[in-house]
Amino acid sequence: MAETVWSTDTGEAVYRSWDPVRNLRLRVHLQRITSSSYLHHQPAAQPGKDLIDLATFRPHPSTSGHRPEVDEEEEVVIGWQEKLFSQFEVDLYQNEAACQSPLDHQYRQEILKLEDLDGRKNRRIFTYTDSDRYTNLEEHCQRMTTAASEMPSFLVERMANVRRRRQDRRGMEGGILKSRIVTWEPSEEFIRNSHVINTPLQTMYIMADLGPYGKLGYKKYEHVLCTLKVDSNGVITVKPDFTGSRGPYRIETDGEKQELWKYTIDSVSSLAQPEEEEREQRALRDLYGRHKEYLNSLVGTDFETTVPGALRLFVNGEVVSAQGYEFDNLYVHFFVELPTTSWSSPAFQQLSGITQTCATKSLGMDNVAYFSYPFTFEVSFLHEDESAGALPAWPVLYCEVLSLDFWQRYRVEGYGAVVLPATPGSHTLTVPTWRPLELGPVAELRRFFIGGSLELEDLSYVRIPGTFKGERLSRFGLRTETTGSVTFRLHCLQQSRAFMESSSLRKRMRSVLDRLEGFSQQSSIHNVLEAFRRARRRMQEARESLPQDLVSPSGTTVS
Repeated sequence: MAETVWSTDTGEAVYRSWDPVRNLRLRVHLQRITSSSYLHHQPAAQPGKDLIDLATFRPHPSTSGHRPEVDEEEEVVIGWQEKLFSQFEVDLYQNEAACQSPLDHQYRQEILKLEDLDGRKNRRIFTYTDSDRYTNLEEHCQRMTTAASEMPSFLVERMANVRRRRQDRRGMEGGILKSRIVTWEPSEEFIRNSHVINTPLQTMYIMADLGPYGKLGYKKYEHVLCTLKVDSNGVITVKPDFTGSRGPYRIETDGEKQELWKYTIDSVSSLAQPEEEEREQRALRDLYGRHKEYLNSLVGTDFETTVPGALRLFVNGEVVSAQGYEFDNLYVHFFVELPTTSWSSPAFQQLSGITQTCATKSLGMDNVAYFSYPFTFEVSFLHEDESAGALPAWPVLYCEVLSLDFWQRYRVEGYGAVVLPATPGSHTLTVPTWRPLELGPVAELRRFFIGGSLELEDLSYVRIPGTFKGERLSRFGLRTETTGSVTFRLHCLQQSRAFMESSSLRKRMRSVLDRLEGFSQQSSIHNVLEAFRRARRRMQEARESLPQDLVSPSGTTVS
């Protein structure tokens, strides 16, 4: 006989199902594997050998009237929370004096009905449902560790009562909260009582009575074959997992006569009929359709669109942090500058903001202040001249970092600016900052003790001021010092008719967005070409300044 391949993984498996749990069906097959079972498969005795017939070693029929062959193998199909009585329960509930609860009396009536019919269909395999005493006691006494001297903790004792929160329990009527949502000063007892998962569970145990022949109905021979738990979210926990293509599980009994049993657990839940699937699909489509109509009613039918040639820019930003500054208690003042008259914003829109004051914490070699300050704004760009070849100027985000001392006097820690991203999506920008520097120890002492320091009257002077109209901007004589940096996180959204899928519209209208798609690439190429142009101009000027005898007729310099 081939050696049996056992399944040793008895851990639990977790499944999620949309179907009602009442449709769950399990097939459990239990079989005794003993020396007599192996002897039945030995080859027949050869003639001429004086051997004893092996049939004489087979056990005799049990006193209960059942044949041993029947008790050695059993297969039962069990549904969710289906009650199968054991021999112990049959003997117990036949005595009316043992019935104490209404459930006991109900079990007594069901057992009497079974006895009036053909009796129980099951012999060794039975179940304990969610309402039985065994389920309450088993989960209350469940061990968390393998230690022999385990003492249940407070959390273990509280978690043992989780299953008793029934799924069919109705909540209290009314919308008034019976307790506060936030407890600002929780006590230690409140924290201990609140640290418990509150997901209701229903449990079911599939058991087996592995007693010897004629001794069914004893508690000491009961063994758990499978534990099923289902919560209100459709999560099904099976321990051990379904057998499937793996080998069977094994149970070795204790006592003077050790026996070996094997069993398998398979899911035999019936598949939905095509009519049921179609009915379910129609119900889902109807549900999704109603939900879509509800969302449309919230949004409205009039979707606001931009005018042709216009771009609307939405920015959801966050001042994340500031690091690398000299003093503590930092805050950031920021604003957005619209470069030209083609850009505009709604009248109610604020394009500036000030963060809260934040203390710094050490992170490596730097002191970092985490603000997590959100802001949002909306601006629009109207491109009036479509024939213009120049790219439009893009909005600029300016920031000013300041610090507060003990007397609530502020110091300027740095100025910075960055151009808003021209592409939609999420962007993380780190803006380096600098501050004006005044020479001499007196200025530094004044800055340290009384908070005075040099400031810019116009923050746009960090880049090119909007009031500047000349060709060259000179900052000669302005002494500066590099300070820290500010980190911004920007989520940009752009809206324009140029994003429509209609190809005819794209062919007809060459809007500003068609050029803005390559804004970054064009600006980079433009910078490279401009650098080459300036280098070529300098070489030409240097060549013209050299004596004529050092220049060859072809224009190259003679060494």
